[in-house]
Amino acid sequence: DQRHSAIHVPTSVHKALVTSSYGPPDHALVARTSREEAAWHPTLHLGWKVAYATTGTAAAVDAGNPSRRRRIPTSNAPHGRSPMTASLVRAADERVNWVKSIPYLSVHLIPLGLLFTGVRLVDWVVCAALYYGRMFFITAGYHRYFSHRGYKLSRPVQFLMAVGGTTAVQKGPLWWAAHHRHHHRFSDTDRDIHSPKRGFWWSHVGWILCDKYTATDLDAIKDFSRYPELRWLNRYWIVPPVALGALLLLLGGPSMLLCGFFLSTVLLWHGTYTINSISHVWGRRRFVTLDTSRNSFLLAVVTMGEGWHNNHHYWAPTANNGFYWWEWDPTYYVIRLMGLVRLATDIRTPPAEVLARNRIKDGNFDIGMFHAYWGKATAALAAARAHAGDLAGARKRAVEELADSARTTAERLSHMVPPAPKPATD
Repeated sequence: DQRHSAIHVPTSVHKALVTSSYGPPDHALVARTSREEAAWHPTLHLGWKVAYATTGTAAAVDAGNPSRRRRIPTSNAPHGRSPMTASLVRAADERVNWVKSIPYLSVHLIPLGLLFTGVRLVDWVVCAALYYGRMFFITAGYHRYFSHRGYKLSRPVQFLMAVGGTTAVQKGPLWWAAHHRHHHRFSDTDRDIHSPKRGFWWSHVGWILCDKYTATDLDAIKDFSRYPELRWLNRYWIVPPVALGALLLLLGGPSMLLCGFFLSTVLLWHGTYTINSISHVWGRRRFVTLDTSRNSFLLAVVTMGEGWHNNHHYWAPTANNGFYWWEWDPTYYVIRLMGLVRLATDIRTPPAEVLARNRIKDGNFDIGMFHAYWGKATAALAAARAHAGDLAGARKRAVEELADSARTTAERLSHMVPPAPKPATD
């Protein structure tokens, strides 16, 4: 039973003026949802109705008591500034820790060993199989199950799904899902942990290599951190990939290890990262969301269906990212097969009425892109003001220097004027 009216703006609204049931018209997007689905909805906080305004604040009303109204910040930006315009300066713990990153960077160089070992057809087959096989454990396991609970698994299958995810060498399931939930909660604001606003490098991999996001916020994933086996796996996540690498070395020798494990791991890393770095920048938008998420068929092919990112940010707690039959989503197809043999249950998909609402082509106001353009315009205006101020200051200083020079010259000339001649006497 999913009741949803989030992000719906009437077609007749031309100035993004939304009249809410608990206040006067506001330049905002009114999001209404039930407490249950708010827990996993990409843009909402549990138990609150949130109206995102262009001023960098949000009007929040307790879902159980509409008479209570308060204003809460949507980001850590200074009051009165949009989340899209605040200056983003990297703190010390947000800089790449090059020493701790040596193992990660070394993995990128290890496949060069294939120049010495050679590579066989079977090595390429294993490489492709482990790329898409482990991508499935990331997309179906880490993402759609642990992060968004798009379907249900028994406890043993849940653990196996987590083990499969660790073989992708993307840390533990609790770490991955906790950080991903944080991304959805603050997507495209200053608190987004891998916002593309901070540059391609940061959103692609920089945030992973810094010290700030090393720890796992277990409070953000209490529904799964209560399982001791998942906590153990989250701590010792390196064990399964080491075991996989040793198995490949044993079965196929050095070339299978280098190609089947290390090369496919590097490709898998950057295939996964494209969703963070590219899918909020490149592609098309179908639904109104509070962020800049896009849909891309190419990224869907690379990531087994994750490229339908605008769909996902519009309605996250589902097992499918491709909402229509022509949207390639092999992760969902496998989940459906798991459902046929009862390995997966309660497979959730978006209701038809949800898909019929908030479509941009129907004239709904795209608040997400408005926020993005507003942020760029505000930043450009601030830069122009600063530049104008610099120019004005420079001109003022030039005039003052010219006046000082003229004054000094005048004083010097005054001392050089000869005294007036005395009048002649008879």
